[in-house]
Amino acid sequence: MKKKSSFSARGKRADIGDLVIYRILPNRYAEAVGPFVFLDHIAPTIQTKVNKEGTGAHPHRGIATLSYILNGEDEHFDSAGNYAMVHSGGVQWMNAGNGIIHDETLNYDSRTDSKLTHAFQFWINLPSAIKAGKPAYLAIEGNEVPYKELPDGKGWIKVIAGAFEELRSSIPSYSEQFIYHIHLEPGAGFTANFADRSEVAAFLPLMPASINDEKFDAGEFIEFDRNAGSIALLNGNQEAADVILFGGEPYQEPIVAEGPFVMNSMLEIADAYRDFHCGKYGKIDYEKQKLKA
Repeated sequence: MKKKSSFSARGKRADIGDLVIYRILPNRYAEAVGPFVFLDHIAPTIQTKVNKEGTGAHPHRGIATLSYILNGEDEHFDSAGNYAMVHSGGVQWMNAGNGIIHDETLNYDSRTDSKLTHAFQFWINLPSAIKAGKPAYLAIEGNEVPYKELPDGKGWIKVIAGAFEELRSSIPSYSEQFIYHIHLEPGAGFTANFADRSEVAAFLPLMPASINDEKFDAGEFIEFDRNAGSIALLNGNQEAADVILFGGEPYQEPIVAEGPFVMNSMLEIADAYRDFHCGKYGKIDYEKQKLKA
């Protein structure tokens, strides 16, 4: 049985500097899909100059951030001393744990002639026991992301988080979670099956597509019912199309989000702000961390 769509929505503009950004999640219909409480689509942009300012140093607590860089290169610094740059196809993952400060800068990929940047950032809500733990960090280059071609030249699938068949991401899972990037050639289809109560959403970044026999436009976010069933994608365009499928098991604890913090109560939000203003999250030493790399 095919899963039914519950609703569809479009993102709201949330630009940073020259980056055109659409806030996909949360939206007026949903505050979370599985463990995912936030999704920004950094729209494709041709950069004419190098971005030197990045997002600016800012705190997080209670979540893991996941930046998936389709095109470009992403430089990461944080107050736990982590530094890395990943390039087109790569992933930056950071568990903020009980508090961290980080900064990211997205630029075009210096290893290619392309000036294109295109990316996603997800926030993964952590179980309360993990929120109190130490921060952690992982940088994954594009050639390390699990990937396989679909049969008969129909396209390919990348597993950014979670698992699909024999593919398994190296990003830690604290609850059931998945992010699939599915690339379909013209006329091609793809079907995935999901268990009962699994929360699933799709996003169409650049091209329209049919999902379970419904047509959706580029830029649409679609959430589905929680019954067991399949999601069938079909690319009816004359050119290739991409679909992001993501979700997981329902988050079982209260969700209280404010600014860069996602906790389980307002008291914990107040504690997060207090600890940040008291300097407990540390500082980023940009020069030292870059020299160590």
